[in-house]
Amino acid sequence: MHEESTVVASETIEGGRRGYNILLLCVAGLGGLLYGVDVGIIGGALPYLEATSGLDAAQLSVIVAAVLLGSVLSTIFAGVTADWLGRKPVMTLSGLIFVVSIPLIALSHGYGPLFLGRLLQGMSGGFIGVVVPLYLAECLPSSNRGKGTGIFQWLLTFGIVAAALIGIYYSYRVEAVAATASAATLFHVKDQAWRHIFWISLPPGIVFVVGSFFVGESPRWLFRKGRQEAALASLLRSRTRAGAELELSEMKATSAQRDVAQEHTDSLLRRKYVVPFLLACVILFCNTATGVNSIIGYNTSILLQSGLSDLASHWGYVLFTTVNFLMTIVGMMLVDKKGRRFLLLLGSTGLALTLIVIGGMFWRTEKADLECRSAVQSMVGPEQELTLRFDPAEAARLLAASGFTGAGSLADHASLAVIYSYGGFTGETTYVRSDDAAAAPIHITREGSVPSNAVEAFFKNPFASITAARSAPLRIERARVGRIPSARYGSMVALALFSFIAFYAVGPGVCVWLALSELMPTRIRSIGMSIALVINQLVSTTLAVIFLPVASKYGYSTMFFLFAGFTVIYLLTATFFLPETKGKTLEEIEQHFEGTAA
Repeated sequence: MHEESTVVASETIEGGRRGYNILLLCVAGLGGLLYGVDVGIIGGALPYLEATSGLDAAQLSVIVAAVLLGSVLSTIFAGVTADWLGRKPVMTLSGLIFVVSIPLIALSHGYGPLFLGRLLQGMSGGFIGVVVPLYLAECLPSSNRGKGTGIFQWLLTFGIVAAALIGIYYSYRVEAVAATASAATLFHVKDQAWRHIFWISLPPGIVFVVGSFFVGESPRWLFRKGRQEAALASLLRSRTRAGAELELSEMKATSAQRDVAQEHTDSLLRRKYVVPFLLACVILFCNTATGVNSIIGYNTSILLQSGLSDLASHWGYVLFTTVNFLMTIVGMMLVDKKGRRFLLLLGSTGLALTLIVIGGMFWRTEKADLECRSAVQSMVGPEQELTLRFDPAEAARLLAASGFTGAGSLADHASLAVIYSYGGFTGETTYVRSDDAAAAPIHITREGSVPSNAVEAFFKNPFASITAARSAPLRIERARVGRIPSARYGSMVALALFSFIAFYAVGPGVCVWLALSELMPTRIRSIGMSIALVINQLVSTTLAVIFLPVASKYGYSTMFFLFAGFTVIYLLTATFFLPETKGKTLEEIEQHFEGTAA
């Protein structure tokens, strides 16, 4: 009888550990979902916000950029705050900030509340991006750490997919109403559409906040605060007693080594700190420099230029995000079996190859583009504005002005993109086609191109003068006219892009968060993660600034070849410098960089 009760008690304890580990994974997944919603939700809402809010183009640009500003601000302070308050309170705080931001946005009727709501939404994402991977790395057993961080990335991609699908749903709904409704009714439907899109994202935030109350504090944070009994109790919630006591003894040993070292020097410029910190920074730099954020952000434009129709390009973006979501599941299943290093090598190799292929496909079509800059510059009016309807007749005139002969066949199926600038602020029109009778004319104005304030100006081009731009003439930098590739050619480019995101999702997409949280030593983990993520966001912002000018001046092929070059650096770093961390405790990884045996 006693043996039976012991078995039952043991099974109950084991079931409790499994349940708690599942709870950790669910809370982590919801954090990733909120991060993904932060990234993707504005895409579907922006067209209806633009049509009904009464905001000008400059204000709308600030609304879009406010998330990035909030994310940068909170990322800078996330590590310090997590060290001060603890990982769990900062997770709860990030969820509460998200929950507050949604009604502030959805109920707003002016620029100020919209900006504040989006700023808070970005701050929530910045906290989540640092604290959730940090918390998972310190709480989960080494056997589940890869899966936990993989779930964070998986639901992050699901958040982006969900945002794209919500946007598609409302676009069809608005289109159906537009066919029969009055202008006032259509305005009301569009106004409600962008508000509903934000309201839909509220429930996951509430569940994340509630879930964060039921998880324990990080055992590593508790140990660093001198609360060893509480640290052991936290470990016992997800590990066997033997495993918990072993990890606690490793924490004590690592802490003793650190104390001995600090008797001789208090410098952080030691191999055990510098090498993993630099390695994590290089990995995050190269991860963003693969161009993944730019390719996601400009995916529809890229597909349009490759030869697909407008509707096919939008559905191509939905498929693109879906592939990202599904392949993240594959990476999540493999990360604790095959290891982080193997997946990074596989993913970065595939990324480099697909980027070269995509760059080659665009180079093949772009090398035949014709430059009509002078002809378009002559059309700029005295108010330094440009209005141009690109139909077959206008295409033929521009091509003739460029010296091209035989313009008839090309003019009927041509595309045009105009790259322009006011002072140092460069813009690009979307590609218009001569065979699209319903296409709106190209319309360029100073009001829609020059930032209205210093904050927006910084994010568009930190090196340009907003004062000079307000009086600078409209300068046409490039006016590229080229033949529209066939839909079949566009489908081939789309397949290559799907391959790109598949390799990214199965390797870097899952492993980059692990690399960030696992490589950093305990003493600098939270602050080091904040610094590395700020570097990551600065790289992302820089690429966003240069993407349109470079792509428009030299073609998309140049950007894809540039991304391929950074990906090769990524591959070399993973090959020669990255250790395998699969199945190792955080203390064992720290000892590896110290050069001592585990």
